[in-house]
Amino acid sequence: MSIKLRLTLMSFLQFFVWGAWLITVGNYWFATKQWSGAEFGAIFSTLGISSIIMPAITGIIADKWINAEKLYGILHILGGIALLYIPQVDNPTTFYWVIFAAMLCYMPTISLSNSVAYNILKNNNFDVVKVFPPIRVWGTIGFIAAMWLTNLSGNKASANMFYISAISAVILGIYSFTLPKCPPQKLIAENATLAQKLGLDAFKLFGTYKMALFFLFSMFLGGALQLTNMYGDVFLSEFGKIPEYANSIIVTKSTLIMSISQISETLFILAIPFFLKRFGIKQVMLISMLAWVLRFGLFAFGNPADGLWMIIMSCIVYGMAFDFFNISGSLFVETTTDSKIRSSAQGLFMMMSNGFGAFFGGLLSGIVIDKFFTYDGVRDWHHIWLSFAGYALVIAIAFAVLFKHKHNPNDVAKVSH
Repeated sequence: MSIKLRLTLMSFLQFFVWGAWLITVGNYWFATKQWSGAEFGAIFSTLGISSIIMPAITGIIADKWINAEKLYGILHILGGIALLYIPQVDNPTTFYWVIFAAMLCYMPTISLSNSVAYNILKNNNFDVVKVFPPIRVWGTIGFIAAMWLTNLSGNKASANMFYISAISAVILGIYSFTLPKCPPQKLIAENATLAQKLGLDAFKLFGTYKMALFFLFSMFLGGALQLTNMYGDVFLSEFGKIPEYANSIIVTKSTLIMSISQISETLFILAIPFFLKRFGIKQVMLISMLAWVLRFGLFAFGNPADGLWMIIMSCIVYGMAFDFFNISGSLFVETTTDSKIRSSAQGLFMMMSNGFGAFFGGLLSGIVIDKFFTYDGVRDWHHIWLSFAGYALVIAIAFAVLFKHKHNPNDVAKVSH
């Protein structure tokens, strides 16, 4: 197998492992297990906590002591073992701790898979900027393939989806030991402080008003990033409780409908250079925030009959909402921070959005839905989505007013190639 094909397979399996259960875990929780919403929010907060603490720790281990591809393999095998145990769990508390263990192993592999791919491509004299994106796209395809597999095989709310995920994680773990060696780089200086090793020196960026504001908005918007992944599939499936919608495609193939969101992601990634060049970083981030308002608002008014187009449209808008923020945000960090702390600053951006943001978003959304929008076990999805849309709109307006950033075409010139 060629290097590119081997890395493509790694990327495909990396996200296949996640896609097998991430979108459908809500259905398993609410429909199969009949557990409460407040506790469910905590499940998605494990993604946030793991994103905060693990990537920096595994980064240090891979830099100093162990080959990156071996560490990557070990983490996937351990994560697979945790996932394998989930079907035996019969209470929400144990479920939380087992998922937490699985996420502590899985979340750092996202950045590790990038490091392994970059390392191998550079060592084989490939142009990383040109060659990596087509490899990474197969990750999204893997995520979609797993969603389709769990839905079409009738496993979208069953224990089997965890078995599918666990087996693929172990296969990926074993496979990664066959990849070209990525020995420790030893780039972290011996005399570096613990703060520098963990990438915490980037926190001094909070000393400037503009950067502090940017990271604050990253956290607030990060709170919205996983909401439709958490609740989208449950929302669509619960239309089945209304007799006239029970056999609609929205209910029977809810995971396939949700996968339009991921398909949209791959297409909007291609549109980013045009938008950045035309509108600049701040405007693209603002477009992303308004796209989140649309994402939630269209769900609020959609239904499987005359409102089907709204649900489809919401899934298409998701690509813009998700990609535009993540990529324009990382580009803002890239173009406004000192090269010495740039990688730490990128880590801080991910920590604020996918870490603290996802943590608080997961935790608070579960409590809010349970307390204000659930009546006798029935969730009022119309008002749930409207409240999320209102939240995103407040962030967008505040961002437009408070965040000042002048568009410099030179900043985004390299993205357009």
